[in-house]
Amino acid sequence: MQENRTAARLLRGAVILTLAAVASKLIGTLQKIPLQNIGGDGVFGIYNTVYPFYTLFITIATAGFPAAVSKFVAEYEAVGNRAAGQRVARLSSLVLGIFGLILGVLMYTCAPLIGLWIDNAHVILSVKAAAFAFLFVPVMAGLRGYFQGLQNMIPTAVSQVMEQAVRVSVMIILLLFMLSHGAGADMIAAGAVFGSAAGGAAGLIVMLLFWRNHRQKLKRQERLSEQASQAIRQAVGGTTDDLASSGRAVISGVLEIAAGTAQEQAGEAHRTESYGSLLKELLRYALPVCLGALAVPLINLVDTFTVPRLLKQEGLDDTAVMVAFGIYNRGLPLVQLVMMFATTLSALFIPSLAEARVTGGTELARRQCEQSLRWFWLLGLAAATGLIVLAVPINVLLYADDTGSVVMRWMALTAVGGTLSIISAALLQGLGAVRAPALAMLAAAVAKALLNWLLVPQLGTAGAAIAGAAAYLLAAAINIALLARLVGLRRSWSASVLKPAALLIALACAAAAASWGTGAVLSALGSAAGSRATAAAESLLGVAAGAVVFVIGLARLRLITETELAAVPKLGRPLAAALRRLRVLA
Repeated sequence: MQENRTAARLLRGAVILTLAAVASKLIGTLQKIPLQNIGGDGVFGIYNTVYPFYTLFITIATAGFPAAVSKFVAEYEAVGNRAAGQRVARLSSLVLGIFGLILGVLMYTCAPLIGLWIDNAHVILSVKAAAFAFLFVPVMAGLRGYFQGLQNMIPTAVSQVMEQAVRVSVMIILLLFMLSHGAGADMIAAGAVFGSAAGGAAGLIVMLLFWRNHRQKLKRQERLSEQASQAIRQAVGGTTDDLASSGRAVISGVLEIAAGTAQEQAGEAHRTESYGSLLKELLRYALPVCLGALAVPLINLVDTFTVPRLLKQEGLDDTAVMVAFGIYNRGLPLVQLVMMFATTLSALFIPSLAEARVTGGTELARRQCEQSLRWFWLLGLAAATGLIVLAVPINVLLYADDTGSVVMRWMALTAVGGTLSIISAALLQGLGAVRAPALAMLAAAVAKALLNWLLVPQLGTAGAAIAGAAAYLLAAAINIALLARLVGLRRSWSASVLKPAALLIALACAAAAASWGTGAVLSALGSAAGSRATAAAESLLGVAAGAVVFVIGLARLRLITETELAAVPKLGRPLAAALRRLRVLA
C-alpha cells in the first residue's frame, strides 16, 4: 500500500512538473516573437546576444545546488530528520544568495569588458540589466530543490509559470513604454532583459510564500505532538477512568514515539553534521551536475562570442551587426519549440528504458532504443522539412516580412540533430550513462565554434545556421555510437533512409501545394499578397496538410505500427485507438 502511494505521488509530481515545464518553456519561447515585432530586429539581436550569456551565468550561479538539495532533503526525510532537511535549505539559500550576489556584481561591473569580448558596445546596458536577476534566481532555485526533495512539485510548478508570466509581461510593458518615449535600441533591449529580473523576483516571492506556509504547517504539527505528549503524561498519572478515556491517545502516542525514536536514531548522524561538512557534501554532489548542465548553454553561447565579431570583420557596423544577428535568430523560437516537444517526450522513455533493461535484458532495451531513435529521427526530419517548405509564409506571419527566410531554412535543419541528440541523451541516461551526453554537447560546442569561424566569413549568418545543424548532428552521432556499443543497435537502410525519404517528399509536396493553393485562392479573392493574414492561412493550411500526409505515411509505410504506438507510456494506447478509428492504422 505504501509503495502504491509513493508511486502515485511520484507520478502526480512528474505530471505537474512536466505540465509546468511545458507551459513555462512555451511562454519563454514564444515571447521572442512579440519582442521582435515590437522592438525590431536590432533589439531582437541584442537580446539574443545577451540572453545565452545570462543563461550560462545563471547555471554557474545555481551550481547544481537544486539537484543536490533535493537529494539530501529526500534522504533526511526518509529517516524522519526534518530539521536536517531545513538546515540544508537554509544553508543552500545563504550560499546561493551570496554566490548570486557576487556573480551579479561581477557581471554588472564587467559589462563593458563583456561588450569588448563580444566586440559590440550595444550589449552593455542589457548585460547590466541581466545582472539584477542574480539577486533572486539562485535563492529561488535552491528553495525549489528543497520542495522537490519533499516530493512536492506544486511550488516549483507555480513558481515556474509565475516567473515566465511576469518576465514576459514586464518585458512587453517596458518595450511599449520605452518605444513611446523614443528610447534607443540599447535601452529597449535592456528593458526586455530586465524582465528576467522581474520574473525571478516574482518566482522567489512565490517560493518564499510556500516556505512560510510549510514552516507554519510544521509548527502546527509540533504543537499537536506536544499536546499528545501531555495527554500521555496526564493519562499515566491519572485515575483508571482517565486512563480508559485516554487509552486511544496513549496507544497512538506510544506508537508515534516508537516510530519517531527509530527515525531519529537513523538520522542522528546527520543532525550532528557541521555546516562546513554539509556544505562540502553539497558541493561534491552539485559541481558535477553543474558541469553537465553547462554543456547546453555553451553551444548557444558560441554564437554570442563569434557571430557578431565575424560579421563586424566583414565590414558591418555595430548596429547593422545586431540587426543581422536578430534576423539570424528568427527561426530559433520555432526550432526550440520542436526541441522542447522532444524534451518533454523523451522524459517518458527514461524510466521505461531503465525498467526494460532490468526486466527484459539487453534485447528489450535494444528494441526500445531503436524504436525511440527512429521516431525522433522522423519527428526531426518532418519538422525541418515543414519549416523549409513554409519558411516564407511563416516568416511573414511571425515577423511581418520575409527577410532571412534562407537563413531560417538552414536553421530548420537544427531540428534533426537537436531531436536526435535529446532522445539519445535520454536513452543513455536511462541506461545509466549520465556523463556521456554532457561530453557530447561539449564536443558539439567546440565544433560549432570552429565551423562558425570557417563558414560565417564565407556565407554570413547562413554559415552559422549550417554550423549549428552540424554541431547538433555531431552530438547525436556521438550519443548513438555509444548506444550502439551498450545495446548493439541494428541498422536498417529501408527504415532509416529510403522510407523516410519517400515520406518527406510526400510531406513537402502536400505542404507546398496547400500553401501555394491557399495563396492563389486568396489572391483571386482580393487578399493582398504578402500580408500577414494571407501568410497565416498559407502557413496553417500548409502545416495541416503536411501533418496529415505525415501521419498517414507513417502508418502506410509501416514506419510505426499499432503495437509500437501502444507501447508508448501513458500516451500510446489512446493515440493508437484514435488512429485506428480514423482507419489510419490497419
